[in-house]
Amino acid sequence: MKKHFLSLWVLVFYAAICLPVMAEASEGTFSFFPANKTEKQRLQINGAMDTTVLAPLIRDFQTLWPEIAVSYSDLVTNDLYEMAEAACSRKTAFGDIILSSSVDHLVRLANDGCARAYTTQHIAKVAEWTQWRHEVYGFTFEPAVLVYNSDYVKPEEMVSSHGDLADLLRRKHEYYFRRVGTYDLRTSGIGYLLAFLDVQQASATYGRLLESMSRTESVLYCCNNDVLSRLESGDLYIGYNILGSYAYAAQKRNPKLRITMMRDYTHILSRGALLPRYGSNHRLGESFLDYLLSPRGKVIALQNGISFPWDGVPPPDIDAPASLLSSGVGRPIRIGPSLLAAQDQMRRQRFIRDWQDTMLPSSLEP
Repeated sequence: MKKHFLSLWVLVFYAAICLPVMAEASEGTFSFFPANKTEKQRLQINGAMDTTVLAPLIRDFQTLWPEIAVSYSDLVTNDLYEMAEAACSRKTAFGDIILSSSVDHLVRLANDGCARAYTTQHIAKVAEWTQWRHEVYGFTFEPAVLVYNSDYVKPEEMVSSHGDLADLLRRKHEYYFRRVGTYDLRTSGIGYLLAFLDVQQASATYGRLLESMSRTESVLYCCNNDVLSRLESGDLYIGYNILGSYAYAAQKRNPKLRITMMRDYTHILSRGALLPRYGSNHRLGESFLDYLLSPRGKVIALQNGISFPWDGVPPPDIDAPASLLSSGVGRPIRIGPSLLAAQDQMRRQRFIRDWQDTMLPSSLEP
């Protein structure tokens, strides 16, 4: 069985390396994918997903629909939500489909009447925790992981729980001073969601971890790849709560980067898709959603490191339990009304204010 999984992942990531990739694009960019044949329709996707990550899915979709061109706007999660909300309030179109790792944003949009229900043809294969009211669907399986640079942190020294990480940073405060990277909750929607869920899982432990990260003056970023690029350069030694898809792609580029999944609990995100109520071309959005949820779309996502396997078995070169699901370590983030608590405006403001009071010394506050 182990040999089978090794072979699978070798093939998967060999394919990922060989596939053509668009030029690098960061958050806040626009990309255009011309139709393979004479263009007859144009799909507009608005998302918070790096263009180079999403590109293999778009290109494969276009092999099935060669007369469809695709426009993609890549935004940070908070900006994406605010723009989608504003368009909904004006009852104007905001593309044909919205993709976001901040699934709490999508649930709030759906709850506010900004989504259009659609029963995909693949509904029987959609995991129960990854869809809500046929309005928000999850299409990836992505654990939140700890990433470290093995030039500065030896694998045998790496911790395996949130409490152990808090203790490590407390013991080696000077060594890790400004060498730990994580999200800035004021600008990162996914960072805020994961922190909010950390508190729900283990509030006392997260409080200790936050205090330790504050003492080391952990460096704050909006986005996964900002943390990962600084880990690769050696400016950072540890990255906390990084999405596994981005982390694994970075490890493939640079074997010095290593990934650990916490053994006390590991959040599992399913990146979300929503069809906006006032979409400009309903059928195109539905077609792309069907593709994302199809067996073929899931294979392409797996082959390109966009998603981990849905059976919860991690790739063999990651420090992780044999199965995130059967071990009980994995904590799937259920897409549904429970996420509305994270989007309650007063609660969110209070949460970020308390986080800021702990994480940001007065000398670092803007």
